[in-house]
Amino acid sequence: MDDLLIRPLEPYDTDEAAAVWWRSRHAVGSQLPPAIHTEAKVRKWFADVLLPDGQSWVALDDGRIVAVLTLDGDDLDQLYVDPDAAGQGVGSTLVELAKDLRPGGLALWTFQSNTRAQAFYRRRGFAEVRRTDGASNEERAPDVRMVWGAHPEASH
Repeated sequence: MDDLLIRPLEPYDTDEAAAVWWRSRHAVGSQLPPAIHTEAKVRKWFADVLLPDGQSWVALDDGRIVAVLTLDGDDLDQLYVDPDAAGQGVGSTLVELAKDLRPGGLALWTFQSNTRAQAFYRRRGFAEVRRTDGASNEERAPDVRMVWGAHPEASH
């Protein structure tokens, strides 16, 4: 992935970016709970919510979207890598971008079941600060809050 291009999400990207999100969520061996929305609703969410918010980026390899990053304030809200591109450094590159964009610190949620993601973020300097029963997320799945840097939650 030497020629990886990272740029903001554009209107013409939303369907392809949503497809990466969908494939990642439903890949063989995924540790994520199944999506509770249809693929069409996910595409609409990318177009109607993530795009206008202006805090989403895509990583392209040879013109094809291979990963999506969304920041929501100082939350790393979405990071999904296409299963075909996993393990090639794309996720790490996007985490570094997020850190550069939010030098004051970042926080994120990951599902407790997603132990690979927790290990990935720990290797990149994030620390767990709390666990919940999932009552406040759409999937109702237990989750983990992780922070990096001088994020306000790091001191709690």
